[in-house]
Amino acid sequence: MAWFKYTARDAGGQAKWGAIDAPSRRDALRSLTARGLKPLDLKAETDPLPDPAVRGQAHAARPAAARWSVRDRLPFLEALAQLVGSGMSAGEAVRLLAARLREPRLRSLAAGLWDRLSEGLTLSRAFEAFPQVFDGQTVNLVAAGEATGSLREVLQRLIRHFTEQRELRQKLLTALAYPVFVCLLAGGVILFFLFFLLPRLQVLLGSLGGRLPPSTRLLVGLSQFLLHYGLFFIAAAFLAGLAWWRWRRTPAGRATTDAWLLRAPVAGAFAVRAAVLGFSHTLAILLENGITTAEALRLAERTIDNVALRRILRDATGRVLEGESLSHSLARTAVFPPLMLDRLAVGEQTGSLAPSLRAIATDYQQELTHWLQNITRLVSSVVLLFAFSFVAFLAYAIVTAVFQVSASFHF
Repeated sequence: MAWFKYTARDAGGQAKWGAIDAPSRRDALRSLTARGLKPLDLKAETDPLPDPAVRGQAHAARPAAARWSVRDRLPFLEALAQLVGSGMSAGEAVRLLAARLREPRLRSLAAGLWDRLSEGLTLSRAFEAFPQVFDGQTVNLVAAGEATGSLREVLQRLIRHFTEQRELRQKLLTALAYPVFVCLLAGGVILFFLFFLLPRLQVLLGSLGGRLPPSTRLLVGLSQFLLHYGLFFIAAAFLAGLAWWRWRRTPAGRATTDAWLLRAPVAGAFAVRAAVLGFSHTLAILLENGITTAEALRLAERTIDNVALRRILRDATGRVLEGESLSHSLARTAVFPPLMLDRLAVGEQTGSLAPSLRAIATDYQQELTHWLQNITRLVSSVVLLFAFSFVAFLAYAIVTAVFQVSASFHF
């Protein structure tokens, strides 16, 4: 795309100016004419934001390049669904949103979509021009809704799907909040004893004379070691974490670390459960809206974040395309639970695959929520037990030191 700075007049004769992106000068002229503007001057610009007056309009035609989260795009889809549900066409709804939305990013998105709709594109093709906002499954679902005349229902299903994703993420964060708080609190107590209380107690006991017991000498030695070499360990851990992060960003590093994650005791189980839930949920909503099984599998596979697991599902998709049943192909991955595969096989035999997947996703979400609650309780209990044990050991070391030093006095 190239950028063109234009000056034009509208149907009322008022002057308009701004910047527009188009593949060529001819396409830019055609786009301006489609908007009801009569071009007076059109110049190609190497800088898409030539001056402050144009800068705001240019940004209105192109949202920020950063990928949007579910929380960011969900309000736009909800507003669009409300207008379409009231009887408006998709184009009129987007045009109204471009004028009425107050949030700058959403207004910029609506303006960019309206630019493309005014050029004659469908809503799904306009969505496709913003891959940082709308993923492949959203574009395909909207295209299916346009083809079948059920755009309103598709938008509502997308909203329900994204809402459930957001709720699951909130449940995860809520479940992890307490263990993280307990870990930080326990770590703070331990560091307070080692770096603040214990050195002062050592000075006090040393001034009284006498030999400290082994438990107290162990704690004092640990405190002195951390005081002298703790910064080196922190720096080494930071450099190692930075190196690991940069390596993970490479394709080989991402594939290797994702494979390690799947084999991790607790994190691997969560990654698999979350992937199974997301895969089932996405596949259900795609099939419910008329997407073919082959295309639905490809789109559902792309929603999996774990690269190693995505490759496993890609192989399963290939076997389905070769004629193998979905339940049998997924069973060969050794990822999906047997009960889910049995329910999936029944859905295939009865011709109700999409409802079966929807029911499986609902039950699996409840199971994942209970599993997270149990894991967080276990982690919290282990951390508290460790913290209490360490504090008890500190108390024992201090009390024995006081008694031993007191016994060495001679009056």
